[in-house]
Amino acid sequence: MVLGACAAWAVVTGALREGRPEGVLLAVLAVAAGYASGRIAGALLPVAAPCAGALAGAAVVVIVPGLTAGPRFAAPLGHVGATAAVLALAEGAACCAAWAASAPAVRLGLRVLAVAVVVTAAVLGSDSAVVCCAGVLLVSLAAGRMRHRGAGLAGLALVPVLVAGVSWALAAHALPDGPARVLADWPTGHRIGLWRDALRLAHHHPVLGVGPGRFGESSPTAARSPQPDGKPHSALFQLAAEQGLVGVVLQAAACAWVGHALWRSARPTPVVLTAGATLAAVASVAVLGDALSFTAVSVGAGLLAGTATARPLADETGVTGTA
Repeated sequence: MVLGACAAWAVVTGALREGRPEGVLLAVLAVAAGYASGRIAGALLPVAAPCAGALAGAAVVVIVPGLTAGPRFAAPLGHVGATAAVLALAEGAACCAAWAASAPAVRLGLRVLAVAVVVTAAVLGSDSAVVCCAGVLLVSLAAGRMRHRGAGLAGLALVPVLVAGVSWALAAHALPDGPARVLADWPTGHRIGLWRDALRLAHHHPVLGVGPGRFGESSPTAARSPQPDGKPHSALFQLAAEQGLVGVVLQAAACAWVGHALWRSARPTPVVLTAGATLAAVASVAVLGDALSFTAVSVGAGLLAGTATARPLADETGVTGTA
């Protein structure tokens, strides 16, 4: 119902503002399809399915030219944000598979795979991917000692919220001069200009926004870009500018629903917390970049969420921290 509301609101704003909601509809369809596939695969193959997903994610980043880090990807998070998101999803899938495995040898092999994903991120030269993958790995290792998943999921949910708050404060000139100068050295000035244009559009059109796909037509900063793509390079600011506050609320409701599904999941607590850390990392990257513009990221996030909330046909044994 939440995903349906997101799709319906995109159609409504697109019709009223003469926008182009196809991109939003494709993203919603990708997440829904990935989630359904993850539920099925996680029920049938709770270890093999996430392992295959980890290998596929790493292979996509290495093989597909559109996701590898290179000069045409503006720092800190342009297309390289998709690299960080896909590698974080691969890292999370490998760690989930390791926790789901009962044989010590299999678990060790999957831990080696998780470390290999971090090394792949370092070889590709993506600092953001290294940070995300290393963070997911550390949280996954610590998750084995946690017994109460609710507190862990709540703490992980604060990460993208904090990133979103700092980004908004930076774009809205709400930070003191000292922190503002430090943080302004990380995103490019062009990106901050896009964020400020998005805030201005959201202020003038708080309910409906300017319409899906119409940010580039209304942003002076985007028009001055040497290679304009019509995006503010932030899922949060793009929703606020193109679909208004209602779009932001619906997106937040979708994230809250995923958190609730993880909390209610019958999977072991380490698997749940690893998936939560991975999705939090992807959400943070999406706030700062255009990662969600890539179908591979949307499908991968849905797959991981579905796998972590599936009900395996065979009981999982030998895993600490069960629900």
